[in-house]
Amino acid sequence: MPKHEQKYCARCQAEFECKVGSITLCQCATVPLNAEERQYIKNLHDDCLCANCLQDLKQQYHKQLYEGKLKAILGVHYSK
Repeated sequence: MPKHEQKYCARCQAEFECKVGSITLCQCATVPLNAEERQYIKNLHDDCLCANCLQDLKQQYHKQLYEGKLKAILGVHYSK
């Protein structure tokens, strides 16, 4: 596999350079993800994503966690 390749984000179709040969220098490395966040994103997309989409999905994951906790606390009284 080449060290660098032009790819398109699987979510937004933005073009970016994937640096799989130098993963610590890749644009995706700028978005730190824990194991749960990575699994959430992996469940949604099979291919590389741009850093903007990774950040958006990380925020989406935490929003869903927060809303789930609110719903558990408030029960039927919870509404978005």
